[in-house]
Amino acid sequence: MEKEIGWLLQEKYPHYQKFGVRASIGKLPKAAKKDIERLKAGEPLEHLIGFVEFLDCKILANKDALIPRAETEYWVGEVVEKIYPKFKSFQNTDIKVLDMFAGSGCIGISIAVSLRSLGEGGCGIHTTFADSEKAALRQIEKNCVLNKISKNRYKIIQSDVFLNIEGTFDYIFANPPYIPTTRKDKIQESVLKYEPHAALFGGKDGLFFIRKFLAPAKNFLTENGQIFMEFDSIQKKQIEAMLKKYGYTSWEFHKDQYGKWRWVIVDN
Repeated sequence: MEKEIGWLLQEKYPHYQKFGVRASIGKLPKAAKKDIERLKAGEPLEHLIGFVEFLDCKILANKDALIPRAETEYWVGEVVEKIYPKFKSFQNTDIKVLDMFAGSGCIGISIAVSLRSLGEGGCGIHTTFADSEKAALRQIEKNCVLNKISKNRYKIIQSDVFLNIEGTFDYIFANPPYIPTTRKDKIQESVLKYEPHAALFGGKDGLFFIRKFLAPAKNFLTENGQIFMEFDSIQKKQIEAMLKKYGYTSWEFHKDQYGKWRWVIVDN
């Protein structure tokens, strides 16, 4: 807890953090002391600070959307490295990106920011953000503004998976809710209390939204388009069976920074 308090002071009350955590407590203003009590009561540090760093972006953090996880940041960073050279081959055309189950919009925003410089070479990135929750949609809008994504470079759509989504995309990113409801008792109390359940749970086996996404997803890809999807490591075999069932022919599973199966690339 002392480390978390130190981070809180460093980010939100830097003038007091210089004295050291223990020495600073007595000198803190009432607002800081209240924040520390909230932290001790289980409220996420990210909510108290108000934002998280995600790759090169600043993402607002509150109850409206899931707090971006380190595992997600890792694989999105890996994807940027993989697709950056491909973006250079696009000439005088928009690269169309779909961020499905967008939540805070951290994936789509970080892709746009990371590859934005390529727009100077004759191509541009247009991102469509899709989520079912109105609170998340408001969060996406704020984060797009915060990270200076041009208004003509993104669209935000309320959508139950592909409902209301039109056209095809070069890249589709998906971080669906994939925790089984049967494992709710295994989830940290602070996560259940402070983060949106709609972004966490994917039915009894955790695969409800993954099925609903993968079944039609290939119909929304351009000819050489790709899907990048996050999942729980224990779901790998079931997802592979789904990919075969739904007619996909080429995919590659990848591990996260902790050595667990975490994301898959699916080719059209």
